[in-house]
Amino acid sequence: MSNAASGGAGRYGVTSAGWGNGRPAPFASSAAANRGRWHAEPPPRRRTAFQRDRDRIVHATAFRRLNGKTQVFLTDEGDHYRTRLTHTLEVAQIARSLAYALGLDGDLTEAIALAHDLGHPPFGHAGERALDAVMRGHGGFDHNVQSLRVVTLLERRYPDFDGLNLSWEVIEGLAKHNGPVADRDGAALPGKPPLGAILALSAERDLMLWSHPSAEAQCAAIADDIAYNAHDIDDGLRAGLLTLDALREVPLVSDLLAAIADEYPRLERSRLVPELIRRLIGVLIEDVVDEAVRRIAEAKPETPDAVRTLDRPVIAFSPRIASAEAAIKAHLNRAVYRHPSVAGVMTAAEEAVARLHARYADDPGALPPAWRAGWEEMSADRRARRIADFLAGMTDRFALAEHQRLFDRVPDFG
Repeated sequence: MSNAASGGAGRYGVTSAGWGNGRPAPFASSAAANRGRWHAEPPPRRRTAFQRDRDRIVHATAFRRLNGKTQVFLTDEGDHYRTRLTHTLEVAQIARSLAYALGLDGDLTEAIALAHDLGHPPFGHAGERALDAVMRGHGGFDHNVQSLRVVTLLERRYPDFDGLNLSWEVIEGLAKHNGPVADRDGAALPGKPPLGAILALSAERDLMLWSHPSAEAQCAAIADDIAYNAHDIDDGLRAGLLTLDALREVPLVSDLLAAIADEYPRLERSRLVPELIRRLIGVLIEDVVDEAVRRIAEAKPETPDAVRTLDRPVIAFSPRIASAEAAIKAHLNRAVYRHPSVAGVMTAAEEAVARLHARYADDPGALPPAWRAGWEEMSADRRARRIADFLAGMTDRFALAEHQRLFDRVPDFG
């Protein structure tokens, strides 16, 4: 891909401005100048603040549970499909590559990427839809907001505070890694989830909810798109829901397949598919780096807050690749996410999660003792949220075991 004459980054190369490939950019977040934590702690002796954040996330119980949670295909459908954990690790790798190329703080970028899906319930987005439906009237449910609840409240590993007590920059990145979530008056923007926990956190330490997040958080967000576009093609092909013939009609993917065929005309499928995924990820990363360099050269931000207050993100696809990426998503939506074999399983999963929530609400004695502590003093909203927190923390396997225990049957996934 070509680079802008005034500062293109090449194959993750150092820009003409002198930053990139590990050389800090002036608009990069600084671990040494971080904005602190919610609870005062002595600084780490041999790590930066952002390295401590990353390490705390990796050691969190919620992080380990991601290995038992669905990405697209249920965790018991095959050993080679992505789980929510393997997806998270791929996002973190891509995000860190972007950060390194652009001279950003890789530890902060990685921390946000590793934590971005901690709030996902069992059965992927099906579980999320079910919880949002049963939580209407009680503040709704959104996995991004739930991730914040996990790292600020639900993880209980330390004697002096609930949550992981992460740096402001990590919390900000989780709260709005997909862009501003509120206007300057604190009202949620159209299409954004109920702010709930986000507003409460911002009231304590202003998260600038009206602004874009740091460039590091933007890298984590776009890495999420790159990762799931690539690995859902891989998993969709493995499951037989996608075909290489159909993918030859999808923009960008068709070009990559043609290039592979020219270079390796007799390449067996077992090597062709990984080569396609590798090239797709590489092209998308290259494009993001080049587009970021172009936008940064135009906006000339000199501080992290200068990035936050721009009228658009600095980390983005170019218009041409954005169009191709949208076409990939559309194809995956038609051929994979809405495929009858996937949709049927997800409908059954939604029903199972809703059934569990209703049972716990009707019979709180079915909850573990720690989860029903103080039940009589709780409002209806707090009770519903307590059940949602319990359900959201479940792995697929534990949710199925609970369904078996409470209803004497396992949901029929077809």
